Amino acid sequence: MSNKELASKLKFYRKRKKLTQKDVANHLNITPQAYQRYESQTNTNEPSIDNLKKLSSLFNIKLNDLIDIEENESEKVSLEDAEVLMFSDKEGWDELPEERKKEIMRELSDLADFYIEKDKRAKGEK
Repeated sequence: MSNKELASKLKFYRKRKKLTQKDVANHLNITPQAYQRYESQTNTNEPSIDNLKKLSSLFNIKLNDLIDIEENESEKVSLEDAEVLMFSDKEGWDELPEERKKEIMRELSDLADFYIEKDKRAKGEK
């Protein structure tokens, strides 16, 4: 696994937990700058195995999710993951009630289904 892949995963799981880099650094007993280097895609620093274990525990994931994901597993995106990817930077998203967030995600899914079906019909598929 490349440093770029690990950096992306660390950032993704940190944002999913709504933690700052400083929060994670404090959990690992390292400086925020040291943790920033872990998330830097151009840096060659990697967390120690002990810190990777702490990170997987903090993010409530398996260690394997950070360091050795099979290709077909990495393509699976849960609804929660999609929410993080699509809306984590949208102002006000975090303040919405969970039921409203689910409703928005269902509507987006229905819209995607509509356009997929429309494209199939345009190509003559059923």
